[in-house]
Amino acid sequence: MAIDPGSKRVGLALSDETRTIASPYRTLPAEPAESLVDRLVATLREAGAGRLVVGLPKNMDGSSGPQVKAARLLAERLRVASGLPVEMIDERLSSAAAERHLIDGGMRRDKRKQVVDQVAATLLLQGWLESHRAL
Repeated sequence: MAIDPGSKRVGLALSDETRTIASPYRTLPAEPAESLVDRLVATLREAGAGRLVVGLPKNMDGSSGPQVKAARLLAERLRVASGLPVEMIDERLSSAAAERHLIDGGMRRDKRKQVVDQVAATLLLQGWLESHRAL
């Protein structure tokens, strides 16, 4: 399962059992923050996830801002709470690429807002799958 963390919404994506194709799964509200880890763990257990890939929202110049710190903290809390392996992956431009993909597909703005985080998580996961397929 891939997680695209955000301050308002958290996008989730899953791969098929063969680890070939990533698909959008769900969007969860980021608030209340106090229950986010519990809600994510319940969701990944429901989905049968065996590994987590968490997006690392670095700045365009590669530096780390407050979002990176928050993503790392979330990843560590998820690792402890779920007992699953957790990897972090650079997610620069994933949300922008997801938005462009949905616009190119003709999706209206109000509908895009509902799914853009899932699509961003899907792009993250597909990139992770492809990079690990070569190994």
